[in-house]
Amino acid sequence: MEWSSQWLPLIFPILLLQVGLMVVALVDLIRRERTRGPKLVWVPVILFISFIGPITYLVFGRGE
Repeated sequence: MEWSSQWLPLIFPILLLQVGLMVVALVDLIRRERTRGPKLVWVPVILFISFIGPITYLVFGRGE
């Protein structure tokens, strides 16, 4: 139990950032008409590839 109280203040902001990135990327994906590649491929990339998935979508996956 001691490790959780020690690491929780460090892990919580990282977790919030991860969830925030996922939400922003998914909302953008839903609202956007055109993407580079099929939307059904971007969903698992955003959800399952930690920080890199949402960032990859936001940088490379969005259309013009």
